[in-house]
Amino acid sequence: MDLNDFNKKAQALKKENQTFFKRLANRPPKNLDELFHTSHAEVFEKTDCLSCANCCKTTSPIFYQRDIERAAKGLKLKPGDFLQKYLEMDEEGDFVLKQAPCPFLDKENYCSIYEDRPTACREYPHTNRKKMQQILTLTYRNTLVCPAVLKITEDIKKKLGV
Repeated sequence: MDLNDFNKKAQALKKENQTFFKRLANRPPKNLDELFHTSHAEVFEKTDCLSCANCCKTTSPIFYQRDIERAAKGLKLKPGDFLQKYLEMDEEGDFVLKQAPCPFLDKENYCSIYEDRPTACREYPHTNRKKMQQILTLTYRNTLVCPAVLKITEDIKKKLGV
């Protein structure tokens, strides 16, 4: 996975994809979830996230209280100590990592807290969720982070004749 090529392609398609997702939000096809789920399955059959890990290198998941408690326990820390050491509150009032890349990402792109990772990491990139219409803004943003989401988006655009 060449992240420079991905970033160039994602930026080149940024406006087009923004328009596409706005159109999907305003007039979603009845089979929107099915389109995403089918393409998600096809793309992730051929995707090795460990060869990329761009999500872990560039963004932070939101940590909810249960995520903080689970990760802290896995690291044998008190939740307050975990929060103080690794997290900060963003402008929206959510707890996120203080730094990127993720401090739990190792040199081979493995997560050192994989079994105790936050829910947002467990569900990423969210393209196989129900009610995709509710997270189209997030999905658009993920086209700029995740090569698989960009590919899924391109596949759906082709299927819809866009």
